[in-house]
Amino acid sequence: MKSGISFLRSTMLMLAVGIVILLVIVASSLWLVHQNAKYSDLTVELRRVRNATLDLFLTIQSAESGQRGFLLTEDPTYLDPYAEAISELPARRTTFSNNIAGKPDYETHLVELNTLIDRKIKEMEDTIASAKAGDRAAALDLVATDAGKNTMSAIRHILERFMAQTDERLRVIVDDQLSAANNLQWVTLSGAIAILLVVGGSVAIILQHVRDLSRARAELEVLNVGLETRVEERTRDLIRANEEIQRFAYIVTHDLRAPLVNIMGFLSEFENGLKDLRNHMLAAPDKRTEESERLARLAVEEDLPEAMGFIRSSTRKMDALINAILKISRDGQRKLLPEPLDLKATIEATAASIHHQISASGGEVAISVKVPQITTDRFSLDQILGNLFDNAVKYQKPGRPLKLNIAAYAEGRGRIRIDVKDNGRGIAERDQERVFELFRRAGDQDQPGEGIGLAYVRSLIRNLGGDIIVRSELDSGSTFILTLPSDLTKIVRSMES
Repeated sequence: MKSGISFLRSTMLMLAVGIVILLVIVASSLWLVHQNAKYSDLTVELRRVRNATLDLFLTIQSAESGQRGFLLTEDPTYLDPYAEAISELPARRTTFSNNIAGKPDYETHLVELNTLIDRKIKEMEDTIASAKAGDRAAALDLVATDAGKNTMSAIRHILERFMAQTDERLRVIVDDQLSAANNLQWVTLSGAIAILLVVGGSVAIILQHVRDLSRARAELEVLNVGLETRVEERTRDLIRANEEIQRFAYIVTHDLRAPLVNIMGFLSEFENGLKDLRNHMLAAPDKRTEESERLARLAVEEDLPEAMGFIRSSTRKMDALINAILKISRDGQRKLLPEPLDLKATIEATAASIHHQISASGGEVAISVKVPQITTDRFSLDQILGNLFDNAVKYQKPGRPLKLNIAAYAEGRGRIRIDVKDNGRGIAERDQERVFELFRRAGDQDQPGEGIGLAYVRSLIRNLGGDIIVRSELDSGSTFILTLPSDLTKIVRSMES
């Protein structure tokens, strides 16, 4: 009786310790999720500020280039980029002002910046008006005073200082995110070790109790040997699962909550199974019934393995989600290496990897490239195109040969556009933005995947200074529209300066 009471107390104590450890891990994970969400919001906000700053500067620069070209050549075609830039400038200024609203470090220079921009616009308008009126010499004399040049230098100085200040804040936020990820890694590692100790203690208690009972009844010896084997197998499974958990890194999301809740629920199932086993083993030999033996066997052979199986499955899902986050985070931190690329050859090489899958079903690939060369990061572009092509194959409409059309052409000054169009299943309108979110998928889930492909693509293309959207109709196919700069070198240099 004393042995049974001691076994019960020890088991309950181990269970209580395990639950406390699990609650600590859950609470720490939720807190770090909140921190990560805050850092992500700050990052998005600062990226908007930086993009608005860069757009404003490039627009003013484009207008100035058109003005100087017209004054030097008197060719009216130079007024087209000038007019386009001047028409876009009010919107750029409004966007810039809205994005820095509430940020004193930026707003203190806004009046000065607006004054300089107005002065620059007037200088350009005056010189162009003089040239159009036939007084080109007066216009050139005005340019020769360097007033416009000095104004442009002042504008550039303010905007470059804004971008440098934004980049520094982004660097600090990234450092904070890395620190949070490192803290989570240590919390998870410590929790995993503690759980292993709890499991080890539970195993030791069970084995000791089994040895005591084996001397009283040979039948229980066989049962206890089987239980010992199963506990050792589950212990090895937990060790492997916890080795995966130890590779936790960088960021976590709310998708980790569901596996943690599942683990807590099946710990309760584990407790119920132990209760049936304990009731049978602690009962006096003459009090044991066939029902109690059946319940004990059911616990050992079905309930406990099932609970441990679900716990193991949830742990594996956590590891898969974290590895997916790591992939995006790691590539997001990778240094961009711009190089000249033959865009048509790059697209053809990527499309060749899925050509046999398309041709096998009677489909075809059409490529039209009107941009001979771009300067960008080869690895990122290959990953972007590869993911989109793979998705087209994966979500092909059953019974319909896949037609994949890729078109690339210039769009605006210094920008290119790549359309990847298929005739697959399509995406419902309500899901067309959702598919770019991490761990979110749309439509029938009959294909394997974690829902990171398009989130990964969006992360990569935004690192290249571009963006991606989708236009689609159910059962009619989808068109993914990529826009990115034709020369990444300027963006990389501005980020490094």
